[in-house]
Amino acid sequence: MSHAKPTSVATSVATSAVLAPPLAKVKPHKVKSPHGTRSDDYYWLRDDSRQNAEVLDYLNAENAYFRQYAARYKPLEDKLFAEIRGRIKEDDASVPSKKDSYWYYTRYEEGKEYAIHARKRGSLKAREEIMLDVNALATGRDYYQIGGWDISTDEQLLAYTEDTSGRRQYTVRFRNLATGETFPDAIPGASDGVVWAADNKTLFYVENDPVTLLTKRVKRHVLGTDPASDAIVYDEKDDSFYLDVDKTGSDRYLVISMSSTESDEMRVLPADNPAGRWRVFARRRHKFHYGADHIGGTWIVSTDWDAPNYKLMRVAEADIGDRARWKPFVAHSKAVYINGFALFTRHFVIDERSDGLRRLRVVPWKGKTAQLAKASYIESDEPAYTASLGANPEQDTDVLRYHYTSLTTPASVYELDMTTGRKKLLKRQPVLGEFDARRYVTERVWVKARDGANVPVSLVYRKGFRRNGTAPLFQYAYGSYGFAMDPGFRSSVVSLLDRGFVFAIAHIRGGEEMGRAWYETGKKLDKKNSFNDFIDVTEALVAKGYGAKDKVFAQGGSAGGLLMGAIVNMRPDLYRGVIARVPFVDVVTTMLDHSIPLTTTEFDEWGDPRKKAFHDYMLSYSPYDNVAKQAYPALFVATGLHDSQVQYFEPAKWVAKLRAMKTDRNPLLFKINMEAGHGGKSGRFQQLREVAEEFAFVLDLLGVTE
Repeated sequence: MSHAKPTSVATSVATSAVLAPPLAKVKPHKVKSPHGTRSDDYYWLRDDSRQNAEVLDYLNAENAYFRQYAARYKPLEDKLFAEIRGRIKEDDASVPSKKDSYWYYTRYEEGKEYAIHARKRGSLKAREEIMLDVNALATGRDYYQIGGWDISTDEQLLAYTEDTSGRRQYTVRFRNLATGETFPDAIPGASDGVVWAADNKTLFYVENDPVTLLTKRVKRHVLGTDPASDAIVYDEKDDSFYLDVDKTGSDRYLVISMSSTESDEMRVLPADNPAGRWRVFARRRHKFHYGADHIGGTWIVSTDWDAPNYKLMRVAEADIGDRARWKPFVAHSKAVYINGFALFTRHFVIDERSDGLRRLRVVPWKGKTAQLAKASYIESDEPAYTASLGANPEQDTDVLRYHYTSLTTPASVYELDMTTGRKKLLKRQPVLGEFDARRYVTERVWVKARDGANVPVSLVYRKGFRRNGTAPLFQYAYGSYGFAMDPGFRSSVVSLLDRGFVFAIAHIRGGEEMGRAWYETGKKLDKKNSFNDFIDVTEALVAKGYGAKDKVFAQGGSAGGLLMGAIVNMRPDLYRGVIARVPFVDVVTTMLDHSIPLTTTEFDEWGDPRKKAFHDYMLSYSPYDNVAKQAYPALFVATGLHDSQVQYFEPAKWVAKLRAMKTDRNPLLFKINMEAGHGGKSGRFQQLREVAEEFAFVLDLLGVTE
């Protein structure tokens, strides 16, 4: 790496053989709020059109600098990519699941980037019908992704959504599965979800706001008609709510779900009456969550009504509309968080969390009574694992499909006979090459945070590892929105384990690994708990000998990128290198600007900065606002120009400010994917290449070449 003085870059790039780190121009801009005005020197890097030549020149200069630096370890990156790709069974397929007359599955062909969605009628020996060959659809495109799809009741029509920019603005398209014909109907500006009514001609979808990308309206489209005339069946006025459309497990009802961070509401409609009136299942209230599914003549409801960790209730079809009519079904527990459930004719299954682990409880029922005394758990002999519901599209069965994985066990699909208790492994994700799960050890440890909270940590390392404080440590976390980072197998991580790394997932506050309170104490005015937990875990793991104090690396993305930005401001001395993917780092400016996509839906997570208490608290940790003149660890920052979740200019501004202020000589790399959005490249091998780039960056810092 050149340690030359940074060159000012705004409309041109350095032309010398060895590029200097780009230095963005300083152009002070006033950011106003009800609580004072802040000056933002790099606000000019925001270009909503993505066409401003000065901005694009700066981003291209950053990419050029990244490519120059990364060239030093390109052979290692290529080796890692070959390793990681070499563990993938390229011509693989999912376990087929049966729905009505067909078995549905997804398969990949060797060498191809995208999936093929297919089905067979009646038997797995029947002729294959290809519904969507995503490789063909993606031909000639820099980015392509299928969002969601639904099959009509007569099983002959397919509606699907596609995104060609990475911005999560989808177009709804239709295909005749009998003939393979793609219909001319095309509905742009939609969310990813679609659902058919039972008449085989009416489809419901969600329309997005073209600027904010908020899900605003549910519309009804009749196949063959002009989408411009589609009827609005629901118009959401509260910008803090997301909309989605779906169907109950019984297929008898269509559902509109409205969800915010702190409230839910559902509206339902008989699937055979698409022009009918949607009924409110239960009116939204502040701090009142619920979700429901239907079986027979009964609705089962999961809710946090006087139950922070959720409870299950039931209500008859005729009694929906008023939660006062709900009846107890499964009581609330302070020790068990109900994550979800699946309904079957003779059983139901609770997807729950306890002691920071996700597991499944199978409960028989008789009539309208849950026979909890006869419940059984799907157990594991591993200390850290994840068991979750699989594809169970039919209710009248005694067979449960579920998923199992751990940090050492590849993703596995099981079938359980809920009556006899017998289980059968249907598939374990193949890991090619020399991988042998017996060579690796997974462990669960607990770390006492500075305020006394016990933080669970999932660990994996190669057998023979000694806790002597010499190993490199790679620590990952997310810690927002209640999303739990459950321990699951990642074949790419094996490349680190085989080079002596310990890999750790810190289950910090802000997720729901330990129940609803774990989330509530890691958001809004308690957000710093997430950052403190991560730092405390790092210090504890080093103190316990799991990692060398000068070989600790951290990674997080999106809201986890906010975590990375916060910890490098707070404790830069703890980390040798940090990877921040699509990081949310300009908290206050973004949350003050309602024109930025999805901002208004985030108030319940971060707070509303128009209120002084939230403004001041957010300002005290916002990574961009707290960049200081100090030494920082090596940083690898990645974003997508078309990111709709975290706009590219947030990390761009952050990197620019870091370049101007940091006092160290550690590398700061900024990679901008000019053709992708929040999730990076869309092809499966392209995504593996991005992982190899990041791992090579880390290994190069340690001087590892093999």
